[in-house]
Amino acid sequence: MCGVINMGNTEKKRIVGLQRVLAQEGIDYYIVPTADYHSSEYVSDYFKMRAFLSGFTGSAGTLIVGSEEAGLWTDGRYFVQAEGELEGSDIVLYRMEEEGVPTMKEYLEKKAADGQKVGFDGRVVSASFGKELEKMLADKNVKIAYDKDIAAVLWEDRPAMPVSRLWIVPEESCGMSVQEKLSRVREKMAEEDAEHLLIAKLDDIMWLYNIRANDVAHNPVALSYTFISKEEAVLFIQPEALTEEAKMHFEMSGVVCENYDHITDYLRDCVIRGKVWCSGADINYMLYKLMQNRAELVDKENPTELMKAVKNPVELENIRRCYLEDSAVLTRFLFWMKDNAGKIPMDELGAAKKLDAMRAEIPGFLDLSFETISAYKANAAMAHYSATEEHSDSIGADGFYLVDSGGQYEGGTTDVTRTIALGAVTDEMKMHFTKVACAMLRLADTKFLSGCTGRNLDIIAREPLWDCALDYKHGTGHGIGYILNVHEGPHRLSWQYKPEKKEAVLEEGMIVSDEPGMYVQDSHGIRTENIVEVVKESKSAYGQFMGFRHLTYVPIDLDAIDVHYMEPSDIRRLNAYHMQVYEKLAPYFEGAELEKLKYATRSIG
Repeated sequence: MCGVINMGNTEKKRIVGLQRVLAQEGIDYYIVPTADYHSSEYVSDYFKMRAFLSGFTGSAGTLIVGSEEAGLWTDGRYFVQAEGELEGSDIVLYRMEEEGVPTMKEYLEKKAADGQKVGFDGRVVSASFGKELEKMLADKNVKIAYDKDIAAVLWEDRPAMPVSRLWIVPEESCGMSVQEKLSRVREKMAEEDAEHLLIAKLDDIMWLYNIRANDVAHNPVALSYTFISKEEAVLFIQPEALTEEAKMHFEMSGVVCENYDHITDYLRDCVIRGKVWCSGADINYMLYKLMQNRAELVDKENPTELMKAVKNPVELENIRRCYLEDSAVLTRFLFWMKDNAGKIPMDELGAAKKLDAMRAEIPGFLDLSFETISAYKANAAMAHYSATEEHSDSIGADGFYLVDSGGQYEGGTTDVTRTIALGAVTDEMKMHFTKVACAMLRLADTKFLSGCTGRNLDIIAREPLWDCALDYKHGTGHGIGYILNVHEGPHRLSWQYKPEKKEAVLEEGMIVSDEPGMYVQDSHGIRTENIVEVVKESKSAYGQFMGFRHLTYVPIDLDAIDVHYMEPSDIRRLNAYHMQVYEKLAPYFEGAELEKLKYATRSIG
């Protein structure tokens, strides 16, 4: 049982309805991405138009609807899920980066005929994507219509636009005042000879102004924009979000608040002198076109992106504490799972709720950092599977159980994945598990010269799997926010070269996930994820060497390890890591649980 709901007939009717509207508007192809007005990775229910039209609920994917056909593009994390959710809808699934599968741009370049029209809501398509379309379709004289949310007429019971009350992160918790951050931003603006800076990326704005909210589930952000000059910082925010405390905070920080809905009028009418800096990857196409008509643009990533990624000493101290407390709770939960699977009634959703409740008891807990992935056996082969009230498989005393989870705390944001054997597993499953564990630990133990990016290092994690002609269809690592989004750039760990994505150097103070995996459809899924901190190591005549320090301290299930698939160095790494786990977590355990911890972290080999 895959746990995927299929509503094919409903979506088929919605696609047909959209095709009728497109015919009336004279639009031949319509693009519906997974995005809000800020190019966010996760979006509130109001912006889930693609899910409404297609039935595919994954967090990443783009729908293209033509007059006679419709296709959905998504990446390897969601192939299995999309296949199930699209069944019966007549929507063609395009598996991104698979051999022979056209990209969205290649599809449109081939399909769109001379003089036709391609449309999308310009507020939910990034400027970078829109500009690429412009360039690609120019020779065909294909027009782009971007000034209307055409599909909105089909969604009669559309959820309301989200709005929540702002709360302030105290300076003693974030380590830097708003004025200090603005000063650093303006220094970067001066280096680029930019008189103005327009930011639409929500987590960048939250970081800059030391504010948080709850406009997106599990991402503590508020819908907002900011426009900064040498003299003024203007924040566009929904009036309902402003508390008296927030108003005072902005007044003391020299920040002017304007209505969120007035951003277009403001940018059209305000005085602009000199260049305007805005990130085409993060600002929507509609605003980008508006600014392009008013000023010379500096199109590069926001200066706040890198500033936010390099955590300051106050943030790092809080993050380390958070991960210890979070690791202790997850370890306790995994012990409970091993003890009770097959002995008491248990299903995936119930297990997730138990872990969520345990995590909520940690001091300073605010929210989950994403919906807990609790996946048993074949369901874990879907990297981002989600159990629901309607579809939640029972858990027994055999096979693998995978749990990927995290929390938002007053002192940080956590993310961790463990896979455990609940009973008998095959030799192949043990081999896969062992290779994944070795992959994670090899990467965490790597030393590298300053100046390396994640693409230089990703192969270290994949090598144990590549040696066996195996692989996983997702990146190895992503940055993580501070009381912010669980996925954060600009750094990442991925072997693929993507010219549209800038490669960021790994710097001291960054934190990044280390999460290799192995997924076998209809059988099992394995992922072992630690979060590591980038640190300076030794310096020599050859330069400054860097390394990683574990932030996650959770045992790796030795019941699923087969030392025959390990090099002596792999065994040493696993034993050394488990020694650290015991030392770090022992103060959180006592009695029988402490004995379980000691056994779970015993030396092997």
